[in-house]
Amino acid sequence: MPCGTDGAGTWTWPTRPASPTRPSSRTPRPGTSSPASSSEIDLRSGTAAVVNAGHTLPLRLREGRVEEIGLLVEPPFGVVAGRPFQVQALPLEPGDRIVFLTDGMLERNAATLDVAAALAASADLHPREVVHELGAAVLQATGGDLRDDATMLCLDWYGGPPRGRTTEYGADPGLASAPV
Repeated sequence: MPCGTDGAGTWTWPTRPASPTRPSSRTPRPGTSSPASSSEIDLRSGTAAVVNAGHTLPLRLREGRVEEIGLLVEPPFGVVAGRPFQVQALPLEPGDRIVFLTDGMLERNAATLDVAAALAASADLHPREVVHELGAAVLQATGGDLRDDATMLCLDWYGGPPRGRTTEYGADPGLASAPV
């Protein structure tokens, strides 16, 4: 059963135990729902298994170009009790930067920000710095009056065989941007 799926490429929330592609085993309160995107990466194959339950589409920066990743967007968790969700394969290539965003980074009073352009402009930054830069850009675009949550996850995929890492405070100094 690759990537924690049931072998058929689906899972039903909330009847299965929690894992990266099954974020909660708790039943939502009646009448509540939660949009979410959840991923699990198979390090050997370089493929992510993604469930998109009512969330915005992730962005991919590849070879200097930013594009939305065309995933099926299903209803948020809890909208339909016992509904199975499609686990979608997302092949990764070395050098890919994948960014998951909440709608607060794209909608309401943050809609004036060109997230794709900001992401492309941050291509040389460490993923942690990308999160800081885009967060600051959203705050600037909203004049500091953020009317929705604005959350982001940035993943850089280096691919290849397992190898040793030298880290300082969780970051590989050889991969980090120059000090500010």
